[in-house]
Amino acid sequence: MSPRGNPGTPLPPLRSAMGILLFFAAIALLSLFWRGVEMLTDWWWFQEVGYEKVFLTTFLTQLKVAALFGLVFFVVFYGNLFLANRLSSRGYWVDQDQLLQIPPWELGRQSLSRLILLASVLFSLFAALRGSAHWEDFLQFFNATPFQISDPLFSRDIGFYVFQIPFLKTLYRWAMTLLAVSAVASGLLYFLRRSFQFIPPKDLKVAPAARAHLAVLIAFLFFVGAGGAWLELNEILFAKRGVVFGPGYTEVTTQLWVLKVLIVVTGLCGLSFLLLIFRRDWRIPAGAFVAFLIVSVVGTGIYPSLIQRFQVIPNEIVLEKPFLERNIKYTRIAYGLKDVEDREFPAEENLTQADLRRNDLTIKNIRLWDHAPLLTTYSQLQEIRTYYKFVDVDNDRYIVNGEFRQVMLSPRELSYPALPSRTWVNEHLNYTHGYGAVLGPVNRITKEGLPEFFIKDIPPASTVDIKITRPEIYFGEISNDYTFVRTKRPEFDYPVGEKNVYSQYEGKGGVPLSFLRKVVYALRFGSLTLLLSDDITPGSRVMYYRKISERVSRIVPFIRLDSDPYLVISKEGRLLWFLDGYTTTDRFPYSEPFRNMGNYIRNSVKAIVDAYDGTVELYISDPTDPIIQTFAKIFPGTFKDLKQMPADLLSHIRYPPGFLSIQAKMYATYHMEDAQVFYNKEDLWSIPRRSGTGGDREMEPYYTIMKLPDEKKEEFVLLLPFTPSKKDNMSAWLAARCDAPHYGKVVVYRFPKQKLVYGPRQIDARIDQEAEISKQLSLWNQRGSQAIRGNLLAIPIEKSILYVQPLYLAAEKGQLPELKRVIVAFGNSLAMEETLELSLQRVFGGELIKEKEAPKTAALQVPARGKTEQQMAAEALAHYRKAQELLRQGNWAGYGEELRKLEDVLRNLEKKP
Repeated sequence: MSPRGNPGTPLPPLRSAMGILLFFAAIALLSLFWRGVEMLTDWWWFQEVGYEKVFLTTFLTQLKVAALFGLVFFVVFYGNLFLANRLSSRGYWVDQDQLLQIPPWELGRQSLSRLILLASVLFSLFAALRGSAHWEDFLQFFNATPFQISDPLFSRDIGFYVFQIPFLKTLYRWAMTLLAVSAVASGLLYFLRRSFQFIPPKDLKVAPAARAHLAVLIAFLFFVGAGGAWLELNEILFAKRGVVFGPGYTEVTTQLWVLKVLIVVTGLCGLSFLLLIFRRDWRIPAGAFVAFLIVSVVGTGIYPSLIQRFQVIPNEIVLEKPFLERNIKYTRIAYGLKDVEDREFPAEENLTQADLRRNDLTIKNIRLWDHAPLLTTYSQLQEIRTYYKFVDVDNDRYIVNGEFRQVMLSPRELSYPALPSRTWVNEHLNYTHGYGAVLGPVNRITKEGLPEFFIKDIPPASTVDIKITRPEIYFGEISNDYTFVRTKRPEFDYPVGEKNVYSQYEGKGGVPLSFLRKVVYALRFGSLTLLLSDDITPGSRVMYYRKISERVSRIVPFIRLDSDPYLVISKEGRLLWFLDGYTTTDRFPYSEPFRNMGNYIRNSVKAIVDAYDGTVELYISDPTDPIIQTFAKIFPGTFKDLKQMPADLLSHIRYPPGFLSIQAKMYATYHMEDAQVFYNKEDLWSIPRRSGTGGDREMEPYYTIMKLPDEKKEEFVLLLPFTPSKKDNMSAWLAARCDAPHYGKVVVYRFPKQKLVYGPRQIDARIDQEAEISKQLSLWNQRGSQAIRGNLLAIPIEKSILYVQPLYLAAEKGQLPELKRVIVAFGNSLAMEETLELSLQRVFGGELIKEKEAPKTAALQVPARGKTEQQMAAEALAHYRKAQELLRQGNWAGYGEELRKLEDVLRNLEKKP
C-alpha cells in the first residue's frame, strides 16, 4: 500500500491549477471593468439620441439571458463536481497492494472544494457572457410574428423557423456543451481521486459511484442529442443536395424517416447507459451505440447519396418537379418577386420628334454625368481646400424653380487624414465638421464641358429656389471617432481667401460633459490628453458614433444597412442623410440563398440622420414584413409609420439600387414559373455586362425621370435591363417606382421574343465600329489625353428604347473630365454630337447641317446663312488662337479639335454667296 499524503495540503498540481484559474479570473474582471466603461458611455449616448428604451431593453435582456445561462450552468456544473468529490472514495478497493497508483499523488477532498468552486464560478461566468450574446434570439423567440405562410413539408408557419428555431438551437448547443464539460470534469475528478484504477496487465476497475454518476451524464447527453436530431429533422427544410435549395426527392423519401429513427435510437442509447447504474454489463450500451453510429453514418450519409446518384439523377426532372415548384414559389415570395407586375413592351422603332416633344421632361432629365467622372470634376472644382473631400455623388429629384428635375448632389465632408497638421487638438477640437454641398442638374454643361451648378462654393451659393441654411456636417460618411464642441477653442467653420471663419456649435447634438464624465471618456477613448485638456469645460459636449451608418447600427443592430446613403436638402435648408435598412434571414424554407445575404429580404426601414445635430428618425417602409413587426413589438416606440415622415422628405425616399440588384439577379432565373422550363433554363436572363475602365462588369441600376408606358405623368424610376443568357440582345427591362402613390411597386416590361432589340453590348459594338466615332476617339486618346466612355443608358420612351452614352475627355495631368460628346442610338441610327439635343436632331431630324457638308462627329454650328462674313471670320480667328494656345500647352487632342472647328468655319465661309 502506497503512502498517503496529507489530504488537507494542496500539492503542486493543485496549486498550479489554482493559479491558472486566478489568472483567468483577473482577466475576466478586467474585461468586465472595460465593458462597464463602454456600456456607461453608450448609455449616455442613447440618452442623447433619445433611444433609451432600446438600450434598456437590450441591456436587461442580456442580463436575463446571462443569468439564465450562467446560473443553470453553475448549478449543473458545480453540482456534478460537488457530487463527484463527495462520491469519490478509496474504500472500494479491496486489494490495494496490486493497484497501479494513477495518479502517483493524491488530492484531499477539502483541497479540491475550493478549486471546484472557483472553476465553477469562472466557467459559469464565461457561459453567461456567451449566453448574453443571444439576447436577440431570446427576444424573437418570445415575440414571434407569424408569416401567415406555412412550409409545404411540416405545415408549420414560417415564423417558427425564422424566430424560434434559432433560440432552440442555441439551447441545444448550450445544453450539450454543459453536459459534455460536466462529464469530462467529473471524469477527471474521479481520476484524480483514484476512482479509476488499473490492475496490471489489463484489468480496469471503476468505482460503482463513479460509474453510476458518469452513466447518468452520458445518458442525458444522448437524451439532449435526441432533441438535436429533432432539430435536424426541421433543418431538412434548408438542405441543398439536388438541383434546388430545399429538401428534394432524396431528403423527403429517405431523411424524414431516417431522422425519426435516429431520434428513437438516440433516446434508447441514453436509456441503455442508465442500465449501467444497476448492472456492469457494457454490452447493451455498446450495442445501442453501434446502432446509433450505423443510423448516423449509413442512414444520413451513405444511403441518401446512393439514392441521389442511382435513382434521382437519372430521372431528375420527373422526381424533382414538385420540389422545383416549391422552390420557385417560396423564392418568389422571399424576395418580393411575387408582386412584380408583368407587362408587354413592343419595342417599336417609329419614335418621332413629336414623341420626343411629348416626353420633353424625360429628355431634359437624361443623366449625362456619370458618378465617377462627376466626382472627379467636383473634387477639382469645389473641394476648395485639401482637407475637404467629396465621397460620393447621389441621384435625387427636386422641384427646381417649379420644374421636376433630376439632380446630382454631393456633400463636402472633412477628411481628417488630409488635415494640414494631425494633432489631437486639430482632430478633436478645431476641425469638427464638413461644410455644405454641391447640387447640379444631371444633363446640363457649360461651354467648357463642365457641369453646371445650382448650388456651389463656400458658403453655399444658390442660383435656384433651393437653399442650404445649415451647411455644417458634423455627422457624415467619413467622420472621425469623436470630437468636442463648445470648448474654449473656436471651431474652424470655412475658409475665406487667406483667412478662416470660426464658429461655435449651436445645436443639441453631443453628450454634455462633467468632470466625472470627462474621466470616463478619457478611459473610453484611451486619451490622457483629453483628461488634461483645459479647453474642455463643463459646458462642452462630446460627439461620437459620428459615422451615420455606425450611428444607426448602434440603435438597430438587427437591421442591415444599405451601403449607399444619400443626402437630402430639406425645405428648411438642413442637410439630412437618408439610409435604407433591410430585414434579412437565412431561415426561409425552400428559398434560394443569395450570396452573403440570406434567402429573404425586405426594405423595411428608412432612417434619417440630421447632419448637424445627429438626430436619428426611423420609419417602417414595409409594414407587411413580419420581421420588422417583431422588432417593433420588442422595441415599442422606436419606429414610426412612414406616413409620419414630413411631406417634403417623403418626396425624396427612393427605391434602393442595392435592393433592386438583388431582386433582378433572382428574377433573371425565377421569372420562369414553369418547373420544366425552369429546369432546362430555357428562358434564363442575365444582367447586361459592359467593358469599362474597371474591366468587364454588370450594369448597375440607374435612376431617371420618365413616363412609364400607359401612365399619365413622369415619375422618378429606377431601371435595369435584362438580356437572354449568353446573348447580347435585350429581352426585358425592370422598373422600380419611387414616387407616391406607387412607391415600391416593381414592373417588368418584356420584349417580343420574335423581335431583335439591341442590347447594351451590341450598341457598344456598333459605336466601336462607327468609323468617324472611332477616329475621334483615337484622336482624343493621343498622349496627354484620355477619352472616357460613360455608362450606356437605355431610356424607354413611349413604346421604344433610346440609348444614350456620354463621352468625356480628361488630361492625364490634372484629371478634370469634360463632357465632350453625347452619343444617341435608336434602331439602326447612330449619332455623336456635342450635346444631347444635337444628337437627337441628327437621329430624328431637324435643322441640321447635311451629312455631306460635315462629318458625323462635327458639332452643329449656327447655319452660315445666319452669320455675316465678318462674324464668321472672327469665329475662325478665335478657333485659330485657341488652337495655338493648346499647342503651346501640349494638348494635341484639343489642338486637333480646334483645327477641325476652324476648317468647318472656313468651309461655310467658302459657300457664302
